[in-house]
Amino acid sequence: MENNNNNNQQQGQINIELDEKTAEGIYSNLAIINHSNSEFVVDFVSIMPGVPKAKVKSRIVLTPQHAKRLLKALAENVRRFEAQHGEIKEGETPNIPLNFGPTGQA
Repeated sequence: MENNNNNNQQQGQINIELDEKTAEGIYSNLAIINHSNSEFVVDFVSIMPGVPKAKVKSRIVLTPQHAKRLLKALAENVRRFEAQHGEIKEGETPNIPLNFGPTGQA
């Protein structure tokens, strides 16, 4: 006989796998966001002082609905972080000329 309680507990759960290379992460100190009427594109870049060239390390493409959910989740996590560790101080934003790729087109 099948155990219905076990099946009910598993409904709605997603098994997410994280391989070793992805778990290492990629450092980024700049995110560039563009959008069209159907998607948001977030490019994560690592820029180094005195180096005039930087490469996009990762690109994430999101639906507008998922971008809004990500915004809310990130805001909530920043709120929790600041409640535990104090306000995150924003430093000066460097003036970085961004002259690559199309902007806001799909």
